[in-house]
Amino acid sequence: MNVFKSIFPYNQQVIAEYPLMDDHTINAILTDSAKAFTHWSLQSYAYRAGILNNVAAILRKEKEELATIITNEMGKVLAEAKGEVEKCAVTCEYYAQNAEAFLADEIMEAGYYKSLVAYQPIGAVLAIMPWNFPFWQVFRFAAPTLMAGNTALLKHAPNVTGCSLAIERVFKEAGAPQGVFQSLIIDVPEVEKIIAADIVQAATLTGSERAGSSMAMLAGKHIKKSVLELGGSDALIVLADADIEKAATVAIQSRMQNAGQSCIASKRFIVEQKIQDEFVNQLQLQIQKLKQGDPFNTNITTGPMARIDLAQQLEKQMQNSIKSGATLQLGGEVDGANFTPSLLLNVKKGMATFDEEAFGPVASVITAADEQDAINIANQSNYGLGGSIWTKDVDKGIALARKVNSGAVFINSLVKSDPRLPFGGIKRSGYGRELGRHGILEFVNIKSIAADQ
Repeated sequence: MNVFKSIFPYNQQVIAEYPLMDDHTINAILTDSAKAFTHWSLQSYAYRAGILNNVAAILRKEKEELATIITNEMGKVLAEAKGEVEKCAVTCEYYAQNAEAFLADEIMEAGYYKSLVAYQPIGAVLAIMPWNFPFWQVFRFAAPTLMAGNTALLKHAPNVTGCSLAIERVFKEAGAPQGVFQSLIIDVPEVEKIIAADIVQAATLTGSERAGSSMAMLAGKHIKKSVLELGGSDALIVLADADIEKAATVAIQSRMQNAGQSCIASKRFIVEQKIQDEFVNQLQLQIQKLKQGDPFNTNITTGPMARIDLAQQLEKQMQNSIKSGATLQLGGEVDGANFTPSLLLNVKKGMATFDEEAFGPVASVITAADEQDAINIANQSNYGLGGSIWTKDVDKGIALARKVNSGAVFINSLVKSDPRLPFGGIKRSGYGRELGRHGILEFVNIKSIAADQ
């Protein structure tokens, strides 16, 4: 493959083609990254914050234009794309304001005249990012990484190359020095060369389990730190005392936003048996409000999936689950990358939509006998990214949340990534954390300094 193609998912029209970079260009990018690190790492927090605040201002000024690139390349409805750009701006401002405090020296009492822990930049960080949130996934890595004094290299998903180049342009227009943030238009075979480069000291990947495993092996081979944010099959647990209408409304919002293509979407609705019929009725009411179609049409709530092969894979998972005993209650129509929001009932462990990550607009309802059964079902998954519990007893919800094996549990709320909170998973959902103070500490040298008189 000599070029990456951007294809509008709704009608498969080719928008643009981007030639892959040759070895000379790749080497020049690595050289620029190394040169930039020598001075960027020594700049004050105030200087770096100024660049990030400039980035935020440009994102807001060009929100319409940037959102249009997102929608064209991966099919997200335009309103959601604008929201994504705004979230990136907020995140830049958050780290511009808080990074210095997060990375301040920490005085330790250890029996020395003076001892402390310093948090210092390490070099360039390679980010391998997915197409589903083509701006947000990048900025939740880039904002803390750059504020810590590192430089950034982005290998984006091939189908959102336009987004990758647009982000690079925004950083340049914001005043970021040459080499601080650069896009790599490369295919998978070139990734090892980047990871092996001396300037690259860490790598982070958001994507599939298979991609994460491959990148982690390369990082381990070259003794580079890695962070993985992989798939999820999040449980949404609805207890008998929940506000059922609210739970169903947020469940469908979570499952169907971004055409269901979100790692932290609620994918398995685990419902106590005594309220299941009422909950399913509410789900159907919410799904019937959705309209699938052209993501540039303001009346449309659900755009196409990002690629035809992704829609075909989801349809296969759905059909396999039906053959195993699940019931298709709503939806199920597929036309190219256009997949109507769908609802499956009677889903059980052993079915594809329970055991695997269903990455698209298919919701699965699973029956639980009681609270403990619901927790047990939630934990019968190889994934552990997020989850939610719905109950009017918040203290009970928090107690049960401690029993759910995942990186996050939200009570009576939509699960989302928030720049103020650490984000990441366990089990096959990956390791390490993004966002919050915990996230910014992933890519720094945690240095102990001790002195006696």
